[in-house]
Amino acid sequence: MESTGGPYLNTAAVTSPVGIARLLQMMFGCTTFSLVAHRGGFSAAYGTFCMFVWTFCFAITIFIITCEFTRLHSCLSISWGNFTAAFAMLATLMSVTAAVIYPLYFVQLHCYPISCEVRDFRIAASVFAGLLFLAYAAEVFLTRAKPGQVTSYMATVSGLLKIVQAFVACIIFGALVNDSQYGKYVATQWCVAVYSFCFVVTVVVVALSVTGKTTLLWFPFERFVVIYTLGAVLLYVSAAVIWPVFCFDSKYGSARRPSSCAKGQCPWDSQLVIAIFTYVNLLLYVVDLAYSQRIRFVPHL
Repeated sequence: MESTGGPYLNTAAVTSPVGIARLLQMMFGCTTFSLVAHRGGFSAAYGTFCMFVWTFCFAITIFIITCEFTRLHSCLSISWGNFTAAFAMLATLMSVTAAVIYPLYFVQLHCYPISCEVRDFRIAASVFAGLLFLAYAAEVFLTRAKPGQVTSYMATVSGLLKIVQAFVACIIFGALVNDSQYGKYVATQWCVAVYSFCFVVTVVVVALSVTGKTTLLWFPFERFVVIYTLGAVLLYVSAAVIWPVFCFDSKYGSARRPSSCAKGQCPWDSQLVIAIFTYVNLLLYVVDLAYSQRIRFVPHL
């Protein structure tokens, strides 16, 4: 009996520009965490985070390549285009973070107190970590929505910005739990509520897109995205005004870093990080609002 469904293996999954980028991601990711695990070494939360990023991204990339090469992704009850676009953007952000953190905390030019061999392995791992970031950024560049192209929502500028917004919110949460003293005033607690609400809704938008369940909403998904993004802009504007006032105004906090604060254990440092990334996310939501009004969402791609 002859099959009428075409070839079972999709060679374009590994020969197309996107497929080649994913193969490079697989090779660079495997090389990076192998160098670190073999001789480079890692320690503390920063090193553990880097190893998690490299192994997690490697595992998901293997999964994506396997599913596309064998066409098994058609059997999954998710929007494959949205899933791959969202993961590529997330992996880009995570890999660039690890590519900065690992050399910052583990690479040094001299050999003492580590051996020269360990130093060389750490430098090599840092180089491949940078290449890994470039490989994921290349996939985002290749799969992003072009003008007039019918594509998945997560491949549009608005969809990609949703991943960046959620990632920035995670940085804010990390600074909040690092002795930021946000519970000192009701106003700063409001800011935390803003960060949490926007993060949760953004994750819901991404989850609905990836699972292909956008039709569960009782009004058009693109309208929901625009209304929510407008609300997020207004909420972040309030946080961008309130947080600096209650943290850096001399009446409530300190305009300058207290000299008595120990490095890495100063609430003022965490408050400054939160203020900076509040403005970053506000800018991201404003840009998102501008783009989300122009997109036309196509489900199940």
